[in-house]
Amino acid sequence: MTETEFSQLVDATLTQIEQAIEASDADIDFEMTAGILELEFENGSKIIINRQSATQELWVAAKSGGYHYLWKDNAWRNTRDGSELLSSLGRYVSEQAGENVTLEEQA
Repeated sequence: MTETEFSQLVDATLTQIEQAIEASDADIDFEMTAGILELEFENGSKIIINRQSATQELWVAAKSGGYHYLWKDNAWRNTRDGSELLSSLGRYVSEQAGENVTLEEQA
């Protein structure tokens, strides 16, 4: 994947996450700055989603740990266990928000 393709894919993914957060009823503030999406929760905790251009990965820093995602098989996949970004991020967000938050696309 070219650097341009990677950048477009990341931008689309971060926009999708923002829209899913907005659509949820959870009290989560978010801010996008220079390719970094920061989610802030009512309890003061944060989740940071950051592009890593050199490795063509998305990195997620959450209270539960740090995670790396690589584009594979038409999805962002965790480099350790193969889990999909949006479903995993939904779990991290739910844990930190203290309520169930779904970020996956609804059919």
